[in-house]
Amino acid sequence: MKSIQELELIRDNTIARVVQRQENGGSSVTRKSVMICGGTGCTSSDSMPILHAIEQELKNHGIENEIEIVRTGCFGLCELGPVVIVYPEGAFYARVETKDVPELVEEHLLKGNVLKRLVYKEALEKDGSIKPLNDVNFFKKQMRIALRNCGVIDPEKIEEYIARDGYKALHKVLATMTPEEVIATMKQSGLRGRGGGGFSTGMKWEFAAKQVNEQKYMICNADEGDPGAFMDRSILEGDPHSVLEAMAIGGYAIGANQGFIYVRAEYPIAVQRLFVAIHEARKHGLLGKDLFGTGFDFDIEVRLGAGAFVCGEETALMNSIEGKRGMPNPKPPFPAVEGLWKKPSVINNVETYANIPMIILKGAEWYSSIGTEKSKGTKVFALGGKIVNTGLVEVPMGITLREVIFEIGGGIPNGKKFKAVQTGGPSGGCLTEEHLDCSIDFDNLNSLGSMMGSGGMIIMDEDNCMVDVARFYLDFTRDESCGKCTPCRVGTKRLLEILENITQGKGTADDLEILEDLSENIKNASLCALGGTAPNPVISTLKFFRNEYLAHVVDHKCPSGVCKDLLTYSIDPDLCKGCSLCARKCPVNAISGKVKEPYLLDASVCIKCGLCFDSCKFKAILRG
Repeated sequence: MKSIQELELIRDNTIARVVQRQENGGSSVTRKSVMICGGTGCTSSDSMPILHAIEQELKNHGIENEIEIVRTGCFGLCELGPVVIVYPEGAFYARVETKDVPELVEEHLLKGNVLKRLVYKEALEKDGSIKPLNDVNFFKKQMRIALRNCGVIDPEKIEEYIARDGYKALHKVLATMTPEEVIATMKQSGLRGRGGGGFSTGMKWEFAAKQVNEQKYMICNADEGDPGAFMDRSILEGDPHSVLEAMAIGGYAIGANQGFIYVRAEYPIAVQRLFVAIHEARKHGLLGKDLFGTGFDFDIEVRLGAGAFVCGEETALMNSIEGKRGMPNPKPPFPAVEGLWKKPSVINNVETYANIPMIILKGAEWYSSIGTEKSKGTKVFALGGKIVNTGLVEVPMGITLREVIFEIGGGIPNGKKFKAVQTGGPSGGCLTEEHLDCSIDFDNLNSLGSMMGSGGMIIMDEDNCMVDVARFYLDFTRDESCGKCTPCRVGTKRLLEILENITQGKGTADDLEILEDLSENIKNASLCALGGTAPNPVISTLKFFRNEYLAHVVDHKCPSGVCKDLLTYSIDPDLCKGCSLCARKCPVNAISGKVKEPYLLDASVCIKCGLCFDSCKFKAILRG
């Protein structure tokens, strides 16, 4: 693309179809717009067969030219997928099935009647009218910057990204700003890396820009490996061009003409959309040679990762790109000085890049006005675990954990009591009810013994055993250790062995002191952040849930009833009604008796599966 006029022409030709879907209540080109989630979550629930079924029904009724169908990225409310939203009404249809399509098309798209039985209940007013999505609890406290286009555009059509001011920021920096001004803007915005470390993006760019070298690289870390995390994946699936544009801006700022996106191969939809986006950007001259006729060259290649968690660490990632085993290197030298192929390199993650075009367009002051003093802007979180609204949210820094979990997330399902939240994935820590009113920012979470991490947020209720939670995360980090340094390779294995002994009833009170000492040694001596943060779940659960550890090692009981080896089941004869349901559920015939008489449970045969406990309607099964 040689001029801004070409970009504006594409925007003008597309804007009526894209921007007006939401801003003006519907597209001016078609009568209605049907937005269907094409993210991984909804796709796995058969959203694409639903899309094809809608297309066929529209043809059957002869209205295929009146209705626009758009496959989008993630809307955020993954719990309700497959999700279909129809504009101009803004009707949010949840858990749609292919069998619902004929009725949906006939009633809503043909007759104009919203199909209320499929509408998300919180998106309906008491009088039955449709509530604006921004007034729904899940959305009203969100502020979407990194996710601004997810669920709004078709990610495989570059014209739709351009219609939402796409690539205007790139033109602005190439045409009106020096590299030094771009870096100054990033520093003034206060943007910190969203991949976990929270380092100043502007300072990282400045370090690389100061290096004198004929070759430099911009790298995108899309190797999202935390259990339960899907922030970066959703951005790549829903808005890949925002990352491409930001990498080109960064390349101009530091003097790089080549970029690499390192993405895990387990993200097939994200990978496919990246390849489509790169092809479209090249076709329109937005990647490649002489961008906007300014003489600036920049191109991007994709590298697929094999799923090693350690490759989220920047030096291990670069080793993998180079074709070596993904293992970290000692620092310094830092990548900004000596990175990929020993050339100055900048590595930012997907979410960090997704913020950059809007910072350029709206200014550093606008961005720095959002969030807290030391943590500017917004943060994307993936809510998972024991929470009503599983999904993806983007909130201003400084919001409290209580607001995210109980207002946006909808609280704990089935009337259970909140117990803990794990932030920062396997490298983070568990926080308790007393921390719910703490504001979310980099420094607050670190001071509490947890961390922001990439944005995974796993919620736990009263049925979770915190010793078992620590064991689960150590099992993960032990498996994912690259083995290069002894503190991580051996230390995580020893931590896991102790935790397994405790959950199996073989632990002693002395083990708790060993866990603490070993955790500190691993934390201080490991080569990279994987080992350095691996003990965090152990440290935080020991600090906030020590009574649970003591119950395991002193009383040899699991208060939450999770650790099988510490459980015993029995039947209270005074409560048992002799219904025989427990005996019929038992897979090993450990329960016997006569109907209408109290049943007996043979503990020597019982395999502690818990089916009897779950099925008893009279609470006669005792678990201890």
